[in-house]
Amino acid sequence: MAEKIFDIVWDAVTDTTRDVENMRLRSQLIFELTDRIAAQGWSREAAAEHLGVTAPRISDLLGGKTHLFSLDALVNMVAAAGMRVRVQIT
Repeated sequence: MAEKIFDIVWDAVTDTTRDVENMRLRSQLIFELTDRIAAQGWSREAAAEHLGVTAPRISDLLGGKTHLFSLDALVNMVAAAGMRVRVQIT
C-alpha cells in the first residue's frame, strides 16, 4: 500500500474542498478561542460566562470537537471574547 501525504490534515478526512475549508476555518477559530481562554486564565465556568455558552460547550471547545460547532456559533464566541474575525479570500 502506497503512503499518501497530505498538505493539511483535513484533506485526509474528506475529499470535498468545501468540507475541507469549513473544517479548517472552524479549527482555526477554536484554536484562537482556546488560546484566548488560556491567556485570560478563565476557568471553564468563567469562559462559559464570558462567551455566552454553557460550561459543557466550553469543554467541547477545549476538547477540539470541531464537528460540534458551526461557523456562526464560533464567530459569536469570538466576538464575545472581544476579538474580531477578518476574512481574506485567496
